[in-house]
Amino acid sequence: MLEDFNLIVSTYRARENDCISELWFFASELGDRGLDASKTGLPSLIVAKTQKDPEEFVSKMREKILENPYYFRYILKVVPIQVVVPASLQDIKDTALKLANAGLEPNESFKVEVRVRLSDLKREDIIEAIAGNIKNKVNLETPDKVIVVEIIGDKAGISILKPSSIISVEKLRREARAMRRRPSSGGELEKSGSGPQDLG
Repeated sequence: MLEDFNLIVSTYRARENDCISELWFFASELGDRGLDASKTGLPSLIVAKTQKDPEEFVSKMREKILENPYYFRYILKVVPIQVVVPASLQDIKDTALKLANAGLEPNESFKVEVRVRLSDLKREDIIEAIAGNIKNKVNLETPDKVIVVEIIGDKAGISILKPSSIISVEKLRREARAMRRRPSSGGELEKSGSGPQDLG
């Protein structure tokens, strides 16, 4: 697995290689021919390192899905990662609080999302260590920002993001379909975009 990564990507079980190929294809469209990606040893999960800003990369993915809902066939979810640290409670806490201090405005609400894989760290301990030291209001339903902690073995990827920066392909497909069903300015329903592309 890559030691340094800035994207965590979910895919279908046994489709990890197809997912990596799809990431490479999209990255090349953006002019990022240096993207690196690898399996994690866990089914359905890969990590990647884009040469682009990871949030910008994901924003471009969002635009592509809304333009063509079936452009991506194997990528299911993408989380941008801002910092990778050793997966110790102290390192995670210190880094998350530093990101929160820089990325949270005083009036913004937040929530902490933690996913623990291949580690004995406890999700509840991590959430308490972070949320218990931030004065901003917690909002579990519609936060302004999400503090993301993704633990994979001895590495922890951490970010503070707008909820829209974490993309679920299926949710965006539904959003795209809903947009196409809305009446156009001429009163007629907008036509849907093209169907799935065969990237292989």
